[in-house]
Amino acid sequence: MEPTKKWAAIFIAFIKANQSLLVAYILNVLVFSFIYVLGRLPVYFLLFSIELSLFLGSCLFMFQFSKYYKKFRLLERLDKDPIGTLEQLPASQDINEVFWRLKIIKLIEENQQIEKKNLQRSSSQMDYFTLWLHQIKTPISAISLLIQRDSQTKFSYQMEQELLQIENYTHMALNYLKIEQSGSVLDFEQVSLDRVIKETVKKFSILFIYNRIQLDYQETAAVVLSDEKWLRVLVEQIISNGLKYTSEGGVIRIYMSPKKDQQLIIEDTGIGIRSEDLPRIFERGYSGFNGRIHEKSTGLGLFLSQEITKRLGHDLSIESTLGKGTKVTIDLARKPLIKDY
Repeated sequence: MEPTKKWAAIFIAFIKANQSLLVAYILNVLVFSFIYVLGRLPVYFLLFSIELSLFLGSCLFMFQFSKYYKKFRLLERLDKDPIGTLEQLPASQDINEVFWRLKIIKLIEENQQIEKKNLQRSSSQMDYFTLWLHQIKTPISAISLLIQRDSQTKFSYQMEQELLQIENYTHMALNYLKIEQSGSVLDFEQVSLDRVIKETVKKFSILFIYNRIQLDYQETAAVVLSDEKWLRVLVEQIISNGLKYTSEGGVIRIYMSPKKDQQLIIEDTGIGIRSEDLPRIFERGYSGFNGRIHEKSTGLGLFLSQEITKRLGHDLSIESTLGKGTKVTIDLARKPLIKDY
């Protein structure tokens, strides 16, 4: 708020808070004036009395306004240090104000205790799930080695596919925990977009082959300023979603937008998203109609993707037609970074 507007707002608030005293003062001046008129006293006595009254009233007004302004400035710090601010307020003779002040301090202390307990509980849960997710990698790696040793097994392709899905879900959960933690470090550098895409496609190659999904990839030759690790996670989530909801014989296309620079488009010919679900697809835990019907959605993939794009300063948008497919656009142009990582 501008200083002038702020002063005006404080002054108006002060007037409203003391309007009964102002009304009493004006009535007092009118009564004395009426008495002077009835008594037919000299006019200069009346003028002198009004001037003296105005002078004393102005002094009292300025004194009270000064106290009011100091109290207001103290209360401005209420968000940063609520208990300390309330304790610094001048002592009041009004028993009601004293009671409410003590009540507020007690409520603030109780709220701080609850927040502390919730923070400790959240930290413990975060530590446990992080430990579990790291430990689960060991049996996943062991199963992967066993499959590689006995690749001639009848269901080896199916097992490899399911193992890849387990790894993908595990990494998604781990990345979700990391992105939720404050203080996540981002390492910005010039990143080859083609390298990120190729490594991701290679990771999911078994799903492309087994489900007979075609890949139409046009090399981008683009170099973008981003965090390579998180950019790879973002691309993985989008391609994984495309593979999940694209049936056998479908196509996934990856190319740069011909209309705008630094826009990567990942498009599939899958089942698409209902128009009524589109406004909510980035909400945490929202799986939509398709996710509930096909029981494939965790409701975290697109939420995680949106959070990553915000932290990287990019932009993510999705267009979809039910039964025809989904088009995901990642705008890799730089935007101001959000402040909560």
